[in-house]
Amino acid sequence: MDSKSLQETYALEGMCFGCGPKNDKGLRIRSFAEDDNACVCRWRPQAHHLAFPGALNGGICATLLDCHSNWTTAWHLMRKLGAAYPPSTVTAELAVKLLRPTPMDDELIVRGRVVESSLNRAVVEAQLEAKGKVTVTSSAVFVAVKEGHPAFHRW
Repeated sequence: MDSKSLQETYALEGMCFGCGPKNDKGLRIRSFAEDDNACVCRWRPQAHHLAFPGALNGGICATLLDCHSNWTTAWHLMRKLGAAYPPSTVTAELAVKLLRPTPMDDELIVRGRVVESSLNRAVVEAQLEAKGKVTVTSSAVFVAVKEGHPAFHRW
């Protein structure tokens, strides 16, 4: 993997709670392309991300999947369009399934894959893994926004 994440390459000034490199209080996830349709993220929880003893908060799990899937979409659409920069994409739908508690004491792996797309929209299926087991899954729809939308050119 390249040493710079997608966020550090294309959104160094990003302030998003989940994926903004410039948000000191955020999760600051780092997504890396595996191919044109898939990205991976490795992330380690901190004590303040706790839900109950030993388990990661479900909202944090959802945020990890949401932001990573959004970057998977942006990367995919950029590659599909042959663009130099990813389009600004936002979440249109997000369905999360919490399958089992996600442990706090190990590095987590988030994997996202585009399963359907057009020129300005993608469906991403993602999963959160801990200690070799899938703990949370998601299915989400992301859309590229146009000028006039508050997220336009946010990277």
